[in-house]
Amino acid sequence: MVNDALQRILYVEDDADIRKIVSMSLEMVGDYTVAACGSCADALDVVDDFDPDLLLLDVMMPDVDGPTTLSRLRRRASAADAPAVFITAKVQAVDMAHYKRLGVFDVIVKPFDPLVLSDRIGQIWQHYRNREHDDAG
Repeated sequence: MVNDALQRILYVEDDADIRKIVSMSLEMVGDYTVAACGSCADALDVVDDFDPDLLLLDVMMPDVDGPTTLSRLRRRASAADAPAVFITAKVQAVDMAHYKRLGVFDVIVKPFDPLVLSDRIGQIWQHYRNREHDDAG
């Protein structure tokens, strides 16, 4: 069962500057605990110990992209049921349909405002929780 409150976010982003901005925004503004990873391999190294409530993944990364990273994370019990959110500039209709088929819960469009990012994540979490509650009832 998912916790009522969002606490731990596993964030995977290859760009160190963006990773730092997002991490700071989520930690300082949103008061979330963030495990910021620079690659799929890094995420796989920490996911089990971190036990994330939510997965936040960049789509376009070298070596292993966001969709493949999501697929690999889903094989781990610690991330199997966590809602996934992609953060990307690729938001054409065909891309969005593909993300939904992958089981992505929502998409945050780049560029984004770091000052409102934690609010957006909170809204996504609340929407997810409401849907989970509706499905259970």
